[in-house]
Amino acid sequence: MNLKKNNKNKSEKELNKSCNCSDECTCGCNEGKECTCHDENCGCNENDCTCENECNCDDCGCDECGCEEESSCTGECSGCSGCGSMDTDTMVQILGSRNQELEEKYMRLQAEFLNFKTRSQSEISRMLQYEGEDFIKEILTIKDNLERAVMMDDNDLTDDVSKFLSGIKMILGNLTSILDKFEVKEIDCLGLEFDPTLEEAVLTDQDESKPANVVLEVLTKGYKYKDKVIRHAMVKVNK
Repeated sequence: MNLKKNNKNKSEKELNKSCNCSDECTCGCNEGKECTCHDENCGCNENDCTCENECNCDDCGCDECGCEEESSCTGECSGCSGCGSMDTDTMVQILGSRNQELEEKYMRLQAEFLNFKTRSQSEISRMLQYEGEDFIKEILTIKDNLERAVMMDDNDLTDDVSKFLSGIKMILGNLTSILDKFEVKEIDCLGLEFDPTLEEAVLTDQDESKPANVVLEVLTKGYKYKDKVIRHAMVKVNK
C-alpha cells in the first residue's frame, strides 16, 4: 500500500514539473517564465535563480547567482581607461608617481610637525621661565609703599616714629632679599641717558649743568625679572 502511495506522489511531482505556468512571477520555471510560484495550482517546483544580469559581479546582489566572473575596474583614472587593459609599464609608472607624491606629502607633514614641536617647546619654556610674573608685580606695589614709608624718617632716631620705621626697614630689607633671590632687579637709570626700552618719560625739565636727554629723577622704580622688563621706570628727563 505504501509503495502505491509513493508511486502516486512521484507521478504527481513529474506532472507538476511539466507545468505550463502562465502566471507572471519572478522565479525561473521550466517554461522560461519568471515566477515565485506561490500559486498552489502551479507545480513547477523551480527554486534556482535564473539571474541574467550582466555584472562584474559586484553590481548583482543575487545570493543565488552562479556567476563566477571576477570584478574589474571599469572607471577611468589618470593614465588609463580601465585597469583591466593597462600594461605593466604604465602601471609601474603610475604607481611610481603616486609613491613620489606620498613621500613628498610625508616630508612636508614631518617638517610641519617638527616646527610645531619646536615652537611649542619654546613657548612652554618661556612660560616656565617667567612663572610667577604677575605675583611679583603685585609684590612690587607693596615694596613701593614700604619705601615711601621709610622716606618719612628723619635724623632723630629716638622718637617713636623712627622706632616704628626701623621695623619697616627690616621688613623692606627682607623683601628686597627675597626679590633678589628670584632675580628681580631694580633698573638703574638715574643720571644715565634716557632709554625708552627701560624707562617711560612722564616729565621733562631743563638743567643746563647736565647733558640733554638724561634722567634727572626717578619717580617710580622700574624692575626686571631675569632678562625681561616687567615694569618700566617712571622718570623725569632733561631737555
